[in-house]
Parts: sequence; C-alpha cells; structure tokens
Amino acid sequence: MRADSFSARRFWPVAIGGTITYGAAAYGLYQAWYKNYDLVNFRTFDDSHEWLQMDKLGHFLTTYSQAGTIYGGARWIGFTPRQSRWTAALVSSFLQATVEVMDGFSANWGFSWYDMAANSLGAGLFVAQDALWAEQRIILKLSVNMAAYPTTLLQAANSEATIPLNVRGGELHGVSVAERILKDYNTMTIWASANLKALAPRGPWPAWLNISVGHGAANLYGGFENTWTDEAGNTFVLPEAQYPRYRQWYLAPDVDFSRIPTRRPWLKVVLTTLNFIKAPAPALELNGRGRLKFHWLYF
Repeated sequence: MRADSFSARRFWPVAIGGTITYGAAAYGLYQAWYKNYDLVNFRTFDDSHEWLQMDKLGHFLTTYSQAGTIYGGARWIGFTPRQSRWTAALVSSFLQATVEVMDGFSANWGFSWYDMAANSLGAGLFVAQDALWAEQRIILKLSVNMAAYPTTLLQAANSEATIPLNVRGGELHGVSVAERILKDYNTMTIWASANLKALAPRGPWPAWLNISVGHGAANLYGGFENTWTDEAGNTFVLPEAQYPRYRQWYLAPDVDFSRIPTRRPWLKVVLTTLNFIKAPAPALELNGRGRLKFHWLYF
C-alpha cells in the first residue's frame, strides 16, 4: 500500500536497495558488453542509421519501463504524483545515461545523442500519460522469438575463409538467452500496446484487452550493413539478394495484465511486472519486402 505521506522508514531501504541494484546492473552490463573491448578517450558517435533503429526503440522501451518502476516506488514511499513523475523521469534518464557514458569510452561505440533522445522520449511518454490521465493507456512492451540463425556457410570475399551465419549471429548478438534478450535485434519486437477500454470506454471489450503495434527487423548481421572484417583480415559480404535487411510491422491483440482484477497485493505486483512482456497472440505482419503474413501465434 502507498504511504499517505513521505515515509523515511520506506525511503531508506528503497534508496539503499536501488543503489546496490544499480551498481550490480552496471557491473553486469560491463561484463556482458564492454569488457572485451579497448577503452579510449571519450567520444561521440553518429549511430542514427544503425540496426534499422531497433537499438533506439530498445532505449525508448527501457527508459519508459524504468520510469514506471521508479514511479511506483516513489508513490509507495509517499511522494506526491507530481514528485513521483519527476523522480521517475530524472532517475530513469540517469540510469540510461550510464550506458551512454560507457559507450563513450568504448573503442567499438561512442556516446550517442540519438540514444539520449530516445531515452528522453521513453521517460517523456510515461510522464505525459501520467500527467494527462493518471494512468498508462499506451504501454511499451517487448517480445523475443529466439528464432535460430541459418547455418549457411559464407565465404570471405578476399580469402578462402568461411563462416557459418549462425556463428556470426552468435558472435554479434550473443548465444545465451540473456544475451539475446539484451541485444539480438533480429529476434526482438518492440510494441506499443493501447488499452481499448481506456481509449474507447463505451466499447464492448473487456478492461484488460489491448491492441498493439510492433516493430522488428530481420537479417541484421552488422550495424550499418551486412559486411564485416574479422580479426584475421577476412572480409565477408552477405549477398543482399538472399539476405536483405528489412523492417517488420505487426498488428496483434494483447493483454494489459495490470488491469486484471485481483484483491491480492502480491499478485497485483506480479501482473504489473508482466506488463513489460507482450502476450503471445495471433499477429498480422507487413514487412519491408512488401509481404503480408499471418502468424497463428507470434511472440
């Protein structure tokens, strides 16, 4: 239950626990993403056209979701709605700025103003909806289909060296479930899920039913293009005709788990946490190759 006014007894455990979680997450991110790359002087990097903007949508989603969690904690402590909104916006933006600073000192990346803009939009979406409606009627969500990469053997353009595409996919996007959820842009879809009852209250739909629009991408074997050179100097060029880089748009029903009625506080917390995930459902896909597809069950 939320406190009626500011509670120092609640504030300090949240502040200490949040600090410890932040430190552990920053360390884990460094180990998973940065430790194998050289450190350089701080620099900026124009990545506005990288990964078909899937990474920008990832920043958008992450900051929005963090803002929601922080807002809930601030309200539980006893902050007013206005204080909680600003706390959510500032702290979530700070957390994502940590990632950008790490990028800025990494030889393989750089500080991105475009990422910072996506972070601001994510926090702004949460704050704007809470200020306007005192609730989130449009929720950002994630789904990851974990599809296997093809085992097709690709020969280098300047040597006899070869590499299976699934090996390239693993090197680039990770092999473990945690790595692929974090950075495999070929298998993730970012969704904007709108609650029908909140937006059109006179309709016949149940309170928990949403309609969602998703964006994904396919055949991303490099940030800007499907060409890369390995440490041995072998240059690989993936044929565009066989593996074109393209976007995917989806339309699907969804569930707003936070609107499922329950009298159990712990279950309410579980359901609200699940709202980060898009519910598996039938989906209609229109992709950048001009093809329309129907999925009986898409996640």
